[in-house]
Amino acid sequence: EVQLQASGGGLVQAGGSLRLSCAASGFNFDDHAIGWFRQAPGKERVGVACISSSAGSTYYADSVKGRVTMSSDNAKNSVYLQMNSLKPEDTAVYYCAAKTGAVGIEAYEFDYWGQGTLVTVSS
Repeated sequence: EVQLQASGGGLVQAGGSLRLSCAASGFNFDDHAIGWFRQAPGKERVGVACISSSAGSTYYADSVKGRVTMSSDNAKNSVYLQMNSLKPEDTAVYYCAAKTGAVGIEAYEFDYWGQGTLVTVSS
């Protein structure tokens, strides 16, 4: 069974930091790119970052570039999203997802999805 378990969300003040984790199982982690998406209330789900450890590439959306760092630990089948200088507009449910091949940022490209973790940034 494919599972993507996101964790690490919470309530943080503007300017603060959070580190999200995503633990994957049930598929070949090394052959997949893992992405982070977020969905704010009343808005569409959008891509935040994506990493392909096999390709050695990482992609960041312009909205978070310079403030977030995505990393992976293939030994643990896990990826992480370090988010710094958080803003109220970063408030959303954050999801991790997996796709085969190269990094991507569009939700339709991804085959497997986790359940999401809520990040709330207070002003």
